[in-house]
Amino acid sequence: MSADDMLAVRLVFGANVLVAGIVGATTLFRPAVARALVFGNTVDPSAALRIVGSFWLAIALLSAIGVFHPRPMLAVLVVQLLYKGLWLAVVAMPALVAGDSRGLPSGVAVFFLVWVAVLPFVIPWRVLFGPAS
Repeated sequence: MSADDMLAVRLVFGANVLVAGIVGATTLFRPAVARALVFGNTVDPSAALRIVGSFWLAIALLSAIGVFHPRPMLAVLVVQLLYKGLWLAVVAMPALVAGDSRGLPSGVAVFFLVWVAVLPFVIPWRVLFGPAS
């Protein structure tokens, strides 16, 4: 990876540590708080919500490793691109097209949209799919 690629990847991992760490910990350990602050009261605090929190906190922990060792953690960014893109395509877009965005957490949707727009340009695809070295 070039120095510029490395810096961009490390910045994304750092953002994951900060955002996914705070949001994940809040969602896992304080789901009622996350319901209001993260999800705009569009979901109920539940075991399913805490699963989401544990997933986000896991992304933050793996991203902490990625700040210092980005190459082995690149798959974390691909997972983020896939799950956020799938949620936008399968949940958010149909709701918006149907004119029923009441149940969508707008802050989450905007953050997912930004991340899906940025990640394809940050992920060093040649490193992931190039010849093994």
